[in-house]
Amino acid sequence: MELRAVLFDIDDTLYSTTSFAAMARRRSAEALRRLGVAVPVSLLLRELDEIIAEFSSNDERHYQRLLQRLPRRTYEGLNPAILIAGAVKAYHETKSRLAPFPDVRPALRALARTDLIRGVITAGLEIKQAEKLLRLGVYHWLTPSAIFISDQIGISKPNPKLYRRACAELGVRPEETVYVGDNPLTDIDPANQIGMITCLCNRGGKHARLPGRTRPAHVIRDFGQLLRILERTYGVRLGRRSTRPAPRASAPGL
Repeated sequence: MELRAVLFDIDDTLYSTTSFAAMARRRSAEALRRLGVAVPVSLLLRELDEIIAEFSSNDERHYQRLLQRLPRRTYEGLNPAILIAGAVKAYHETKSRLAPFPDVRPALRALARTDLIRGVITAGLEIKQAEKLLRLGVYHWLTPSAIFISDQIGISKPNPKLYRRACAELGVRPEETVYVGDNPLTDIDPANQIGMITCLCNRGGKHARLPGRTRPAHVIRDFGQLLRILERTYGVRLGRRSTRPAPRASAPGL
């Protein structure tokens, strides 16, 4: 069967979410120290890690919760709003350093010269995930209609309905679609469940030793390997765009 689409996870697949988050949190903790909070950076970071584990990385009150946990004497006389704004400012300024893994842009550029649909299936907040694609500088190599964000759709990983919805809206069958992700449980297992061609991208990150319930069709370390698999196994002619018309989108399905 001919391949028609390649879809990607974002976090820890297109860029190191783990490394970025660690850097951004450290900068926010350092900002709190500069503004006068009398708590070591190391302790602030431990508290932040606990808060994120308890309330998720998408919680919008990380720094409010952090101040609630600290003894009031550690920021006596300081305006909490200024402290929170300073931490948030430092965190967001770190986004200027956001960059994809070195192999990502060349691979997407090569895929953009084919007639394959290129897109993402990602879990997270709508604008937050969309902003990542723009800051990473990869959006212009993706098919605009092939961006699927869980918060926007109302279905999140690992629900296989999210993957089925993406295929339905693109008018492709799961078995014609490669899905590339780093998490065996939330990327590979649900995509396998609906019959997609799964590709585990194991870059040695936080999910490197996480066992899944099912096996991926392929395991790669970088997107250079992905391109070779697409060429040799699925006959994708990189660098050439065929004359086959784009698929017609079908009605969204659950």
